[in-house]
Order: sequence, then C-alpha cells, then structure tokens
Amino acid sequence: MIKITVKVDGMMCGMCEAHVNDAVRRTLSVKKVTSNHRRGETIILSEHDIADERIAAAIKESGYDFRGLTREEAKAGGLLGLFRK
Repeated sequence: MIKITVKVDGMMCGMCEAHVNDAVRRTLSVKKVTSNHRRGETIILSEHDIADERIAAAIKESGYDFRGLTREEAKAGGLLGLFRK
C-alpha cells in the first residue's frame, strides 16, 4: 500500500475537502482519500502507484492548486495491524 501526501492550495472549508476527495475518487483508483484544509493537504492510500500528472490533473479538476507530493509505504494500523507480519 502506498501513502501519497499531496499539497493543495485553496481549500478553505470542509466542503472544499469534499470537492477534492470526490474528484480524486472519480478520476483515480484509490483505496482511501482524505483532505484537510487547515493543513492544505490530501492523503491518498492506493494499492499501486499513481503518476504525478494524474494526481495533479485530479486536483486541478476540482478547482484547487496542486503544489507537489510525497510518497511513502503505508504502515498497517489499528487493531488488525497487530496481527499482520
């Protein structure tokens, strides 16, 4: 699982977060997406990597500004993560 943290400018409220999340879900194959307007970021969890250009296009489609991203391996969390090896 890959965790992609995307920097997004222009989100001002929870409705902005929803617009970005909907655009990402509609255009990309993701496991989970959450946005935080206070931090100016969107977190994408995906089974496989997604090209930067596709992510940037999804953010721009939602009406906000793409400012870059970072990738890392997602760590298993929660109670079920304790039982995985």
